[in-house]
Amino acid sequence: MTTVADESARVAAAAEEPVQSPRGGFRRRFAKVPVDVWFEPLVIIVIGVGFVIWYQRTTFTETESASMSWPALRSTILDHIQLTLVATVIVVCIAIPLGIALTRPSLKWLNPIAINIANIGQAAPAIGLLVLFTFWLGTGFNTAVVGLVVYAVLPILQNTIVGLRQVDQRTVEAARGIGLSGVRTLFQVELPLAVPVILNGVRTALVILVGTATLSTFIGATSLGTLITTGITLFLPKLLVAGAVLVALLAMTIDWLGRLVELVATPRGVS
Repeated sequence: MTTVADESARVAAAAEEPVQSPRGGFRRRFAKVPVDVWFEPLVIIVIGVGFVIWYQRTTFTETESASMSWPALRSTILDHIQLTLVATVIVVCIAIPLGIALTRPSLKWLNPIAINIANIGQAAPAIGLLVLFTFWLGTGFNTAVVGLVVYAVLPILQNTIVGLRQVDQRTVEAARGIGLSGVRTLFQVELPLAVPVILNGVRTALVILVGTATLSTFIGATSLGTLITTGITLFLPKLLVAGAVLVALLAMTIDWLGRLVELVATPRGVS
């Protein structure tokens, strides 16, 4: 009799519980999404739509059309993206392995030297670096890539070192204690835990490269900086505004994509 009464009480309590609607579940999932993940693309869309409307309704002079016609503009944007991505790939291939090496016990003594050398590239004016490399390597795409790599190596190198250093040594010791080798511990324990910090450095370097790549126009490499410098030189405000807006849109888009990669690559439970 008591069992029947208990069962009836459970059924009644279950009936009184509010049914969670799919909309409520969506709201909870949406609330867990970081603000920048959904807010930044909204800003990008608003600015992008505004630029497209302005572009379609604006009448350009013959001089402006030489740079602002869609084939010329598309080519300039693609050249800027190519310059940025090539420099980024090289920086990542240099900075992350170097950062890993500098956190190993046998090479820790080189840490201050490497950071100071990378700091010189970051502290020096970007246009100064490009000009110096021009005297050595000449003008063009390759020289611009070398200058950008030297300028952007510090954020990734520093974040790689910081990310690996902040991994709890007890976790590393536990991994070694269960028989993992140093290499397996690095790739299965240390690097996954350091991913958020490392990717944050990559995002920072990407944004730096997008902005700094505009200066490559001074050494003969095509980029969106061509629009800006032409607008300033010939006093064509439309070219100046178009170049500045497109650089800003490209930087924000790359930063947002980097944020998505950071969220996907970060192991669950690691903030």
